[in-house]
Amino acid sequence: MAEPELKSRSSRESVAKAVSQEKMETTEEDPNQDGLIVEQPASPLAPKVSVPSATDPTNSPPSKGEKIKLKRSITLFNGVGMIIGTIIGSGIFVTPTGVVKETGSAGLSLIVWSACGVVSTMGALCYAELGTTIAKSGGDYTYILEVYGELAAFLKLWVEMLIIRPSSQYVVSLVFATYLLKPLYPTCPVPDSAAKLIACVCLTSLTFVNCISVRAATKVQDLFTASKLLALIIIILFGFIQIFTGDVPYLTPEKAFEGSKMGVDNIVLALYSGLFAFGGWNYLNYVTEEMINPERNLPLAIIISMPIVTVVYVLTNLAYFTTISPQVMVESEAVAVSFGEYHLGVMAWLIPVFVGLSCFGAVNGSLFTSARLFYAGAREGQLPAALGLVHTDLFTPVPSLIFTCLLSMMYAISQDIFSVINLFSFFTWLCVGMAIAGLVWLRITKPDLRRPIKVYLFIPVTFVLGCVFMIVVSFWAAPFESLVGSSIILTGIPAYLLGYKWKKPHMVKKMLEIFTMFCQKIFMSVPEEKEKHEVAE
Repeated sequence: MAEPELKSRSSRESVAKAVSQEKMETTEEDPNQDGLIVEQPASPLAPKVSVPSATDPTNSPPSKGEKIKLKRSITLFNGVGMIIGTIIGSGIFVTPTGVVKETGSAGLSLIVWSACGVVSTMGALCYAELGTTIAKSGGDYTYILEVYGELAAFLKLWVEMLIIRPSSQYVVSLVFATYLLKPLYPTCPVPDSAAKLIACVCLTSLTFVNCISVRAATKVQDLFTASKLLALIIIILFGFIQIFTGDVPYLTPEKAFEGSKMGVDNIVLALYSGLFAFGGWNYLNYVTEEMINPERNLPLAIIISMPIVTVVYVLTNLAYFTTISPQVMVESEAVAVSFGEYHLGVMAWLIPVFVGLSCFGAVNGSLFTSARLFYAGAREGQLPAALGLVHTDLFTPVPSLIFTCLLSMMYAISQDIFSVINLFSFFTWLCVGMAIAGLVWLRITKPDLRRPIKVYLFIPVTFVLGCVFMIVVSFWAAPFESLVGSSIILTGIPAYLLGYKWKKPHMVKKMLEIFTMFCQKIFMSVPEEKEKHEVAE
């Protein structure tokens, strides 16, 4: 007998269903509608799929007779590049000071970095189990939807769509623009207007690449991941050369732990800063359905990537401490640039170039996964159906990618974007903690679910406790900002009721239908097709 599998309710199995709901007042529902997760044997039952009519000009089949859906084209190597490239942004080059500021010494700082790598790896291993058990794209959103229901998932999607994804993508692209233009303004700050223009060019060019081909997007990701690793390896090599000369005053046994701040509050804030630097290890789970053999490659990509990132982070900070004192590092605005000026001389310009390349790659990875998040939300009926369309020839979610780009560029009008981001410092840990707590819940309530990967139970339990710790620290360190952020999250409740639960009048449905058909025509995109024998994952 086949092992039971996860099955989402049929009313959310395709974006075409969302289109049909806009057209009709009533729709026949499946008797299992009340349950998001149903235990059942694997079977050849076909999900209900509604496709545009044959008379629709946008419904022409692909020339090669292929099914219109996102293709499985992400290899193990691409997955490793996605995780490493998303985690390693500009922070390790520019301001890796949060940890050393709280620890006060080089030795304790390196211990905290190592501990943060271990904790992040534990979380990533939990996501390996989640990603192979609930084998659907969408990451945290999908897992929260399956375990906690539609409202919790919508609130996750609401904040990611309006604040977290577009703001973070714009900020990283702005850092890229600043480093790209800095050689033109060596003695003065880069003009805001010029930096914002280049940031928008960065976003639009990467969106174009992602629209053209998944393979092109993953090649860009692989290339820029390799470039940032090369830059960090150069820094690490010069660090070891400095160690071999014996001139490392800040790493001697007498000095390594001098000035260490052992207070509980200091250690807590140091861990808080370090764990944020590892953010992005869960991004590959947003594209599970596009991975080749995800049951093998998703866990392998995580197992390969996380040790690499941890070792690189620790050794890079070790290299910094061979040349720069903890006190100077805290005050420096660009640690890697200072390090490069000391060791590279006339070639010090390479470091800013590598910082820019690192940011460019990070934006690409974030755009790639953000579009899949919104695509998954539309497919589940919680976002407009137009965002769940797939290009008929390119097999990419073009409308979702363009929507992601436009949202990000809207933040160019903000004068203080960092204050907006700070309001949601706890939100990522809340969602990750909920997802991994859901893993524990599924272990208890659905013990017979098929799990290609199964981690020891103490790992998710420990990590959930760590997430609770991070949330508490967020409210303790910035109570007002966290409360404001919580209030903004709750604004998603009326949006959920009006946009998703509300039985829309015929006129509203007709307008949504017209908008969806317009997007189908202008973007040459249609809803995803599924084989009749294919079971919803």
